[in-house]
Amino acid sequence: MPVFAIGDIHGELEMLRAAHRRIERIAGRDAEIVHVGDLLDRGPDSRGVVDYLRDGQLAGRNWVVVKGNHDRFLPKFILEPEWIDPSLTSGRHWIDHDALGAPATLASYGVDIEGPRWTLHERTLQAVPREHIDWLTNLPLWHLRPEALFVHAGIRPGVDLGDQIEQDLVWIRPEFLNDPRDHGILVVHGHTPVKTVEHHGNRLAIDTGAVFGGTLSAVEISDEAVHLVTEDGRAPILPLTKGR
Repeated sequence: MPVFAIGDIHGELEMLRAAHRRIERIAGRDAEIVHVGDLLDRGPDSRGVVDYLRDGQLAGRNWVVVKGNHDRFLPKFILEPEWIDPSLTSGRHWIDHDALGAPATLASYGVDIEGPRWTLHERTLQAVPREHIDWLTNLPLWHLRPEALFVHAGIRPGVDLGDQIEQDLVWIRPEFLNDPRDHGILVVHGHTPVKTVEHHGNRLAIDTGAVFGGTLSAVEISDEAVHLVTEDGRAPILPLTKGR
C-alpha cells in the first residue's frame, strides 16, 4: 500500500484540510498520511492545526505526525520557560526572535501578547491545554516505512537510525542536503523550503513554503514511484538530473 506525506504546515489549517481532501479523493479516508512536522508558528491557526491532527488520531485516522523544530518551542516555553534552542545561532529566545513566529502561535491560543511580559508565561500556561503540550512533547522524531523514512529535517549521513540525535533530526541542513550518498532508503523531509517538491534520488524535499506564500504539498510514495497529489489526481515526480 502506498503512503502519503504532507510538508511543513506552520499554522495553515485550511491548507492542511485541502491537502487531506486531495489525498482522500484518490485513496479514501483510510490512507496513511505522514506529516513531517512544523505544525506551529508563523501561520494563522497553530492551535487549530494541533486540534485537527490530534482529534483525527483520537478518532482512529491513520495519521502520523513527526516532530519539527518549531513543534518544540511552545511546550519548551511552558515546561522550561528560559530554554533557548541551541541550534539558534542568534542565541535568542523563541519569544524574542522576530522570525520564529511565537506571536502567531500564542495568539491562536488567545494569549494576549501585548500584556505584561513578566506574566506571559503564566498567561500561556493557563491558555494552552495540557493535552496539547503532552501531545507535542511526545511526537515521534521519525517514522519508518518500507518505502521511505519520514523525518522533519533529515538525518546525519552514515549514522544508524537508532544513533541519530534529536537536534539533527529536527535541524540538520548542509551536512544532509549536500550529501549525495545512498542512505539505504528514501528520506522524506521538510524543514528547508523549496519552490516545488524535489526528488534528489536519496531524499525527497516536500516543504514548499506554505506559510511563505507557497503551497502545502502532498505526495504519494510507493515501491514503484513518487507522485505529487494535485487537484486533478497524481503527477509523477522524477529524480532531478545531475547539474540541476
